[in-house]
Amino acid sequence: MNCCCQFRVSLIILFFGQVLASGQQLVQVPVSERAQRIHNSTFVFDGHNDLPYTLRKDASSSFTKMDISKSQPSIHTDIPRLRKGNVGAQYWSVYVPASTAYRGEALSQTLEQIDIVHAMVEKYPETFALTRNYQQIVAARREGKIASLIGVEGGHSIEDSMANLHRLFDLGARYMTLTHSDTLSWADSATDENKHDGLNEFGEAVVFEMNKIGMIIDLSHVSEATMHDALDISIAPIMFSHSSARSVANHVRNVPDAVLERISKNGGIVMVNFFSGFVDPEAAEIMSNMFDVSRELRKKFEDDDEYSAAMTRWRTANPYPPGTIYDVVDHIDHLVKVAGVEHVGIGSDYDGVSKLPLGLEDVSTYPRITQLLLDRGYSRRNIGRIMSGNMMRVIRQVERVATTAK
Repeated sequence: MNCCCQFRVSLIILFFGQVLASGQQLVQVPVSERAQRIHNSTFVFDGHNDLPYTLRKDASSSFTKMDISKSQPSIHTDIPRLRKGNVGAQYWSVYVPASTAYRGEALSQTLEQIDIVHAMVEKYPETFALTRNYQQIVAARREGKIASLIGVEGGHSIEDSMANLHRLFDLGARYMTLTHSDTLSWADSATDENKHDGLNEFGEAVVFEMNKIGMIIDLSHVSEATMHDALDISIAPIMFSHSSARSVANHVRNVPDAVLERISKNGGIVMVNFFSGFVDPEAAEIMSNMFDVSRELRKKFEDDDEYSAAMTRWRTANPYPPGTIYDVVDHIDHLVKVAGVEHVGIGSDYDGVSKLPLGLEDVSTYPRITQLLLDRGYSRRNIGRIMSGNMMRVIRQVERVATTAK
């Protein structure tokens, strides 16, 4: 480590943290009254949270076994911490592993995940409101509720069927990530073999159909060629629901500058991911083959518990740094610089990742981002854009395109 880096680490330790017993650094970012007022004057619209999958995996989809109205320190998300973080709108991911497609279970399991979101809204009606459009989000916010939207994480969930795409939309899904970890028969993934040089004819038809019905095209997880193909043909704004900047941390899950430069013309949004393996530059290098490992372990262990245990063993054998909240704000800075402040948002990936940057341990910590943006000279208006305004604009524009495309 050079002298400058040593000095920076020393400053962080001196002013913002304390050393944990494990040797890790606990980063503390005191939130000023001004920053808290600014944060409370808007709301957080997070692009990606995997709580439904965590509830299904760890609590048998039961809100009795895991009552999120109470503190749940074993996970990243619960209602008290959502309120503390001022989360006002959330895309709940209805993720199912890409391996379910090989067993013909992708759609059925996705429907089960959607059921969990509906059940959560019914269980906690004083907190959540299921929302399907811009006006419903506005109405939910007026009532002080968390607008709850559904995002499908991977085109494998439609099982190569436009009818299934419509079925998911009718059940409330308002974005779909074109791929997850595996390349599909119609779209290339960032973390698998490229077979189509982006989208094939059916993949292009999926993009057109999503424009037509008002479903946002999510390009997190897809290959760079797929990103460009989708941007070439989509007449509605696209989104990256949980991706960061490749120039800051060189991982294929992050967005390259050549794509960021096209976002402003498209009107889309890149929502920064918090996963340490995509945010910290050193961690990104170490985790570059994580999806290859995951794919091989999925083939070896069909049982979810056995697979999870194997992945835990691999991560233990391949340690990587967590990074800090400062790294995440570095990504925001770069996204703003290249794509423009009107095209940046927050897509944490809480409850879908194994390690988080220090200072961003759970959903209560969003005000710290506001503080650091304020420290870096961001205006109140631009902080509001990043926290929620940009995503609200994208939703409204996508809906307008759908009304004219029909």
